[in-house]
Amino acid sequence: MKLGIKVNVGISQFIMGAFIICLLILSSFLGMNTPSLISDSIVRIGMQMIFVLAMLPTIQSGIGLNFGLPLGIICGLVGGLITVEFNMTGFSGLFTAILIGIPLAVVVGIFYGWLLNHMKGSEMTVGNYLNFSVVYLMCIGWMILPFKNGAIVWAMGEGVRSTITLDNNYQQILDNFLSFSIAGVRIPLGMLLFDIILCFLVWMFMTSKTGILMRCSGGNPVFGASLGINNDRMRILSTVISSVLGAVGIIVYSQSYGFYQLYTAPQMMAYPAIASILIGGATTHRATIINVLLGAVLYQSLLTIALPIASEILSNSSLSEILRTLVSNGIILYALTKMGGKKI
Repeated sequence: MKLGIKVNVGISQFIMGAFIICLLILSSFLGMNTPSLISDSIVRIGMQMIFVLAMLPTIQSGIGLNFGLPLGIICGLVGGLITVEFNMTGFSGLFTAILIGIPLAVVVGIFYGWLLNHMKGSEMTVGNYLNFSVVYLMCIGWMILPFKNGAIVWAMGEGVRSTITLDNNYQQILDNFLSFSIAGVRIPLGMLLFDIILCFLVWMFMTSKTGILMRCSGGNPVFGASLGINNDRMRILSTVISSVLGAVGIIVYSQSYGFYQLYTAPQMMAYPAIASILIGGATTHRATIINVLLGAVLYQSLLTIALPIASEILSNSSLSEILRTLVSNGIILYALTKMGGKKI
């Protein structure tokens, strides 16, 4: 039986890996704390991995990159705020937030998939504009939702705060679970295991009968229809899975970050995930779990290591902030040029 894992990478991935190693060597020469940079990279990889994974189902079903990922993220934020409202702590609070966010994401994913089925050929454009529309519409929602907890609502006026701290709930609970250090490098094993389990579950689904039918439908809808596959249903299923992963991902991200960020914060969160999976060797029509893992590692490592080094080199110059912006957005721009699938 074929395992369905095909390494689809080019020389650009190897060049990026070599560049990251060179940056780590340079950090040592600059007197920076190299183990701390590696630790930060590992944490960032764990925080973003699920968002990158959420791109896989929609690519496999033929929809392409999921620019509408913030729809699922908002569902996760609602679930998270409900747990904070009732002062839930520990793993019970974390998993309750996930359990609340998942059914909301399922409903949103069904609606999102239904809409994309009526906009075939323009899915990524529609997802992008729907993302902006829903995020700004939800800015009104955050002002009128009936939360009462003082940790959530503004001290004066109405509506929830823009940033909700989790230090009294479940801040870094996955990061600290089973965590250990090697040569000064901290490994948040609990969060990484959670990510790996989700990757394994998605891989199991993609190698199941339904997953194979989804890939067949996405690769050739006409051939899929001739086999009796309901292409529209497969596309809706992929948006549901992607939205659910987005809802789970924001909860894992926020517990590590220590905050829930609301209002316009989710608006741009799809772009790093999109850049990651493209850098990992995926295209808008083909992606694997390997592309997810490799892309998350390369993008987050490059971003996390390059920016502090740029700041160190230009510490006495106002150019450091400009350079940080160029690096972060330049990586995304480079990834988007790879949407056609060409390798360099």
